Amino acid sequence: MKYLSHRTFSGLMALALCLGVLLPACDAKAEDAKASGGAQVIATVNGQPITEAQVREKGAAQFKQLDRDYEQNKYQLLQGQLEQLIQDRLLDAEAAAKGVSKDQLLADIKAAEVTDAAIDAFYEENKARIPQPKEQVGPQIRQYLQQRGQFEAREKFFSDLKAKYKVEMKLEPLRTEVAATGPAKGPESAPVTIVEFSDFQCPFCARLIPTLDQVKAKYGDKVRVVFRQFPLAMHAQAQKAAEASLCANEQGKFWELHDAMFKNQQQLAVENLKAKAAELGLNADSFNSCLDSGKFQAKVAEDMEAGTAAGVSGTPALFINGRFINGAVPLEQITEVIDDELHRKGA
Repeated sequence: MKYLSHRTFSGLMALALCLGVLLPACDAKAEDAKASGGAQVIATVNGQPITEAQVREKGAAQFKQLDRDYEQNKYQLLQGQLEQLIQDRLLDAEAAAKGVSKDQLLADIKAAEVTDAAIDAFYEENKARIPQPKEQVGPQIRQYLQQRGQFEAREKFFSDLKAKYKVEMKLEPLRTEVAATGPAKGPESAPVTIVEFSDFQCPFCARLIPTLDQVKAKYGDKVRVVFRQFPLAMHAQAQKAAEASLCANEQGKFWELHDAMFKNQQQLAVENLKAKAAELGLNADSFNSCLDSGKFQAKVAEDMEAGTAAGVSGTPALFINGRFINGAVPLEQITEVIDDELHRKGA
């Protein structure tokens, strides 16, 4: 019976294949090694032993990432199978209520016809990324809009059924423990904490700023935003910009310099940072000494280590009560998670 959405089905297939590759078969030797705490010798060089524990220590970061990937895949598979079972029961209930088959219910889900006006509008919105004339790509746009419309119609169908039959999700989301240490906006008692790992030279991080401002405006004291440093090696000026923000934080001006740097990411050289600090009313001598000395270099490294351990590999990266969101995502994607967290906490 074809009632599972294309997105869910594709995700499940990919995850199943991934899990099939990554999950080992039962192996007595592997179990023995696990029980021994990794003390088993797995190689010798010139008579000197190399243990599994030594190998795992050397590749600790990679093993941690592998563990994270496995847990994520396992959770997504669990989530997908749960959704399939929910859809099963919703269809059973609705089919019984209407006196029709489940196949008929699904067949009755119809998306609106794609109009020429809709094709024109889509082309105009996306023509910067479409190299061909509209006349050439019109059929492909129509097909895409038809598929998207059908998917959205099916999503709405099941969403309405979930409301009608009072579906309550009790599966806890996958969370990663991340310390909420750093400059922050919002009370420590807020029911939702967003830990943001960011890079002052990253253009995608700058795009996220207005979104987070909207979050604060919408939720007020229900949300606390904590900033942690993650300057990428590809951005030559990001490291000193990160240190500068902490030097400003020392004088109670973190967010002022934060906003100024993101507003003009072309002016992040050390001399520019010192000029910005002076414009914002910071004590120039203290700030300049702090920045030149590398006082907060270790703190930046600490943040990066924490981010890497949590699975951050690029910026921006958000952890909303430990729930990971990667990239400069739309406001709706963030508020969906926040609303769910508030609901879970009865807030």
